[in-house]
Amino acid sequence: MNQKDRMLSGLPYKAWLDGLSEERMACKKLVHEFNLLPPEQEDRAEELMRALLGKAGKDAWINAPFHCDYGYNIEVGDNFFANYNLTILDVAKVVIGNNVQIAPNVSIYTAGHPIHPDSRNSGYEYGIPVAIGDNVWIGGDVVILPGVTIGSNSVIGAGSVVSKDVPEWVAAAGNPCRVIRAVTEEDRKFYYKDREFDVADY
Repeated sequence: MNQKDRMLSGLPYKAWLDGLSEERMACKKLVHEFNLLPPEQEDRAEELMRALLGKAGKDAWINAPFHCDYGYNIEVGDNFFANYNLTILDVAKVVIGNNVQIAPNVSIYTAGHPIHPDSRNSGYEYGIPVAIGDNVWIGGDVVILPGVTIGSNSVIGAGSVVSKDVPEWVAAAGNPCRVIRAVTEEDRKFYYKDREFDVADY
């Protein structure tokens, strides 16, 4: 088993061996072009996004700047939207569902290093997958750590550090992120806190 196979299997691996450095460089070149495109070149931006990602659904969009390690380990569903400064360290799979919205300055980390300094200084690191369900909204400046699953129809409040799984149909926030309350049918009539919709076409 080479180092790439070890990386993709969640085993300790060395990131500079077996072509991994070259794969990251290829990714960096695409990311560099994507991030420096003139804003009117939306068609080219979409082409580059789809070339970078392992899978991108219908009407998926990422606002530049965007950063990732490999790209091919990232899968996003239909109607995906990520605002400025999304960073995904995708040494393991990051699978994101349909209708997911990501606010600015969000970081998703699958990568990690051992806690003990001797182990860490050996050069071995690891990647553990992250999964985000359908209809999730992730607020600004959220950090999602390796191994986390966020359930469908949930909201992660701004500034949260998500170190454990979040169930479906909840609002969660904080550092560490924890469930604040359930998302209920009553929430349907509000657009912000206690402000009710004055329209019916939603």
